[in-house]
Amino acid sequence: MLADIVLSIAQVLVFVYDVVTYPIYHLLSKHWSRMRAKESAGTPRPYLVQESSEEVRFTREKSYENPTYKEIIIQNKVDTVTKAFDYAVRKHGNKQCLGTREVLAEEDEMQDTGKVFKKLSLGSYRWKSYAEVQSTSRAFGRGLRELGQLPRTPIAIYAETRAEWIMSAFGAFSQSIYVSTLYTNLGDEAIVYGINETEVTCVVTSYELLPKFKTMLKDCPKVHTLIVMEDQLNTIDATGFKDGVSINTFKDVVALGASSRVQDVPPNKDDTAIIMYTSGSTGTPKGVILTHENLIATSSCIMYLDKFNDDDVYIAYLPLAHVLELLSECTMMMFGIPVGYSSPNTMTDMSTKVKRGQKGDASVLKPTLMCVVPLILDRIYKNIVDSVAKRGKNFQKVFDFCYRYKLYWTKSNKPTPIVDKVVFNKIKALLGGRMRFAITGGAPLSPETHEFIRTCLGITLVQGYSMTETTCSGTCMEPTDDSVGRVGPPMAGIDIKLVNWEEGNYRVTDRPHPRGEICIGGPTVAKGYFKLDKQTEESFFEEGGKRWFRSGDIGVFDKSGNLQIIDRKKDLVKLQLGEYVSLGKVESQLKTHPLVENICVYADSFQSHTVAIMVPIQNSLIKLAQELGKASMDYESLCKDNEMIQAVLKTLAMHGKKCSLEKFEMPTKITLSPEIWTPESGLVTAAFKLKRKCIQALFQPSIDEMYSDIV
Repeated sequence: MLADIVLSIAQVLVFVYDVVTYPIYHLLSKHWSRMRAKESAGTPRPYLVQESSEEVRFTREKSYENPTYKEIIIQNKVDTVTKAFDYAVRKHGNKQCLGTREVLAEEDEMQDTGKVFKKLSLGSYRWKSYAEVQSTSRAFGRGLRELGQLPRTPIAIYAETRAEWIMSAFGAFSQSIYVSTLYTNLGDEAIVYGINETEVTCVVTSYELLPKFKTMLKDCPKVHTLIVMEDQLNTIDATGFKDGVSINTFKDVVALGASSRVQDVPPNKDDTAIIMYTSGSTGTPKGVILTHENLIATSSCIMYLDKFNDDDVYIAYLPLAHVLELLSECTMMMFGIPVGYSSPNTMTDMSTKVKRGQKGDASVLKPTLMCVVPLILDRIYKNIVDSVAKRGKNFQKVFDFCYRYKLYWTKSNKPTPIVDKVVFNKIKALLGGRMRFAITGGAPLSPETHEFIRTCLGITLVQGYSMTETTCSGTCMEPTDDSVGRVGPPMAGIDIKLVNWEEGNYRVTDRPHPRGEICIGGPTVAKGYFKLDKQTEESFFEEGGKRWFRSGDIGVFDKSGNLQIIDRKKDLVKLQLGEYVSLGKVESQLKTHPLVENICVYADSFQSHTVAIMVPIQNSLIKLAQELGKASMDYESLCKDNEMIQAVLKTLAMHGKKCSLEKFEMPTKITLSPEIWTPESGLVTAAFKLKRKCIQALFQPSIDEMYSDIV
């Protein structure tokens, strides 16, 4: 009671302070002139090109007067990744390019629970200049040639995100050798599938992943060369592998190429650069064929998103086998922005592999730019909420007040220096304290998470919409856009059109705004799928001198050309009473609740309700159990306990209502799964997207039981 009175008095004092100081601040800061400058600096809105009863199209033309585009693309005739990096070296030769954190030792660390975990003792970042990266990459490419690799043939890269990954790719590109990418968290069977389908003879891997090939090579008959990226602490053990397979270190191949006299074979813009596999949420992953022209077209789109600063630093940690990370790093280098490598295990001071008392990568690197996926943002959001809740209800009330206060002034484009210093700078310090701009993609970001992260971290967080098939190009919010729940207008040089989808009752003639299936057109659209002519014909098409891709997603345009994703054809289910449920939409909202680690909503068209399979966050479930007087039960027993299940269901129902979900969209029954879904389990893809069919097959008895209980 006393705390509530104190907080109320504080709120009144803050209100009086704002009223008294605002006019003075407004005059001294000349806020109106800064806002006009900010708005004028933004890229122009797209304009309507064509509208009919069948389709509606928006596009954004590239401004050929843009000085950056003019210099790089037009004047230097950059149309391949090799030419782009050559340009970057000429302009930024001695500047820092790629940074790797020094690993000093691996040590056992005793936890409070008595368990012992492996932790890393970490040093500073060691940097290679642009000139050094070019020298190493070119030597690696010639080394590949000395090992027998021919131009316009593929190699596979199966390794964690690190400097040697991108240098291997640049080296291969310099000889017109193209790269097949493989996620490190795929199971052995999927790795073997990717290697055999592309028929590669050479695989570039890492010290950590090399042992897997002792069993996999017997199923990869064409592979005769392994190139291993070295570990900072351990030496490579090359024993126990299949006879006839040559094992070389990355440095050995670079040394081999450094003394080589082979003539470079630089690529043409139409040459294949990457065969990048999609995450395979609906079956076997499909290899997408991306050309050098595709990659450069995307980099030139990114040029128009925001301005880069001289002191910018990019932190790289997402899989380079993902098109978002690969294109982001390529673009950073084109602009002379240092790229420092990290991993989820060492990124923050609290990351799992960082030795107690030492700094995480972000604290040392102090980055300003990053790419992120919604899964990471959801976890940051839950961690902050959980940390606040642990400090008691009074602290939570104070935090909520500070959050609402900052949110209000942020939406008015005004700073909150006092609240930042007291509360939010400590949160921003998690990512080094200098983070200013982040872009998220790969999956829908819930509006609640978007607004929370943008406010607490004090950053510009924009959401984009794209896919591997369009080389990470499509739409992206403008930096001045403070809305949530939409993915912005078309990127520069990209066409977006909506086409009627009669089955789902979405039409471009819908009012107040047109709705339909999203098709993306432009120079970023891929050649097609590797060795899948039928699927290529179904998804790709030529029209009006442009190549187009049918996304399968349903969108709506507002009057300014901003796109919002509202459904997905494959996720849309019609219930017995005629209501349509977008499974992905419901899941994205429910995932924002602190109880939910992962969730898969299932809808049977012969039923009038949905049900769900949910993986709870263990600590959150145990905390709920304590409130219900079930503290003595173990985690797995809690997942089976009917009273616990009903409590979780009730909690999610309240959260769903708060998120404006309809009653028919909310699951009426739920099954709690204690096992976390990983790519190794086969229930999620390497990009952690749900594999619905696999989940349904595994939990079909539970689904049948949940529906049989509904009356």
